[in-house]
Amino acid sequence: MNTGKGMGFFFDPQSIAIIGASPTPGKASHVILDNLRRTGYNGSIYPVNPKYDHIDGMKCYASIADIGKQVDVAIFVLPASKVMEILGGPVENVRGAIIISSGFREVEKGELLEEELKRIAEEKCIRIIGPNCLGIYDAIYGVDTFLVPVEQVKRPKKGGLSILTQSGSFAVLIMDEMATEGIGVARIVSYGNKVDVDEADCLDLLAEDEATRYVLLYIESVENGREFVEAASRCAAKKPVVAIKVGRGEAGMHAARSHTGALGGKYEIYRAAFRKAGIIEVDGYEDLKDACRVLEAYNIVDGNKVLIITDGGGIGVSMADACEDLGLDVRRLSQDSKKRLSSKLPAFSATDNPIDLTASAKDDDYFTALEEGFLNGYDLAIVTVLWGAPALSTRVIDGISEVQNRYNKPVLICSPGGEFTRNKYRLFEEKGMPVFSTPEAGVRAAAVLIGKGTVRDNMSKGAGPWI
Repeated sequence: MNTGKGMGFFFDPQSIAIIGASPTPGKASHVILDNLRRTGYNGSIYPVNPKYDHIDGMKCYASIADIGKQVDVAIFVLPASKVMEILGGPVENVRGAIIISSGFREVEKGELLEEELKRIAEEKCIRIIGPNCLGIYDAIYGVDTFLVPVEQVKRPKKGGLSILTQSGSFAVLIMDEMATEGIGVARIVSYGNKVDVDEADCLDLLAEDEATRYVLLYIESVENGREFVEAASRCAAKKPVVAIKVGRGEAGMHAARSHTGALGGKYEIYRAAFRKAGIIEVDGYEDLKDACRVLEAYNIVDGNKVLIITDGGGIGVSMADACEDLGLDVRRLSQDSKKRLSSKLPAFSATDNPIDLTASAKDDDYFTALEEGFLNGYDLAIVTVLWGAPALSTRVIDGISEVQNRYNKPVLICSPGGEFTRNKYRLFEEKGMPVFSTPEAGVRAAAVLIGKGTVRDNMSKGAGPWI
């Protein structure tokens, strides 16, 4: 790693050169050129290819040196051997490189090539993202080096989520999902084989980044455990950091090695590292999406006490079990609270926690139960709304929102059902309350908000921290 040399210029570059630029629509280099212009990048763009004088009305340069000005970021879209040839030549005007090209450590006989790439980067003081990556999508400054057309993969709006991932395909997938969900993104970094820039570098940058409110990590491997834990700890002390670790078993580790050349390591060590750094670990892709949705709506809470309100007893029981599995506190209400609720709620309601309003529930019953729970000191509530209760109306949505705003505590909505129910999702979400279609998903989202994550703590005793 080129220590002491920052990487912030990757996200706000004054100039970008596309090495291997092509005028042919659909070619990767042309897609990148097109994306940069569509996202509103305001810096200078320099196409580089000795075959052309102009590309799309822009002057095309025969080499990087011919540009004659400093290049903050050079994007390489060329075969690995050609990348090495160019970087081995005159590139003194280049600060950083994003190497999209594959053909390095992830393939047979590519390891030596990657070692040489690392040596050149250190010798010439060039910071490198990649190789075998997509690079950067930055909604703040309009940088988009992803070689995927916007017609095929939507770009998210500007927001507070930043994503760090070894996998380019995951970057594309989560980008499209976040755009569809309406979740805003600040920065996405796909760093591939991380010959230089790695998770620790990015976490250090994001820790100080005012545009980033929370961070999502997709990890196949970490080479320098101590550095990672230190950087992650600094970042997690300032904002939530959520991680998913793939390649946990032998089959997954083998797949990771063939994907980015990653050396997975024992999963228990990663678990300990995440815990030590204060990272919230989630268990799968659906959990990851739910974590984004709940952190988009609310901040992490300080406590662990969960109130469950439902108009269907069975779902309340399922939620209570799921909470216990993840270490969440579903403590009982006080006797005074139970008496007050008994005098106000339908006759057959269960006035403990979970509070079951039964199918006789009316709109006002939800408001009464939620307010009583928050007065009892619960840190957040999971509220199930089953629209089969005949007395319910859409007024319940406004009322729950009003109580949530008054107490400034998170309310997660669980609303399983078909077409009628799903048509109500938007009404809750317009009030800023995320909706989950299963009891388990609602509880897993609550676990993220409490900072516990969705992975059971089943590590064997004696698995020590990562040092």
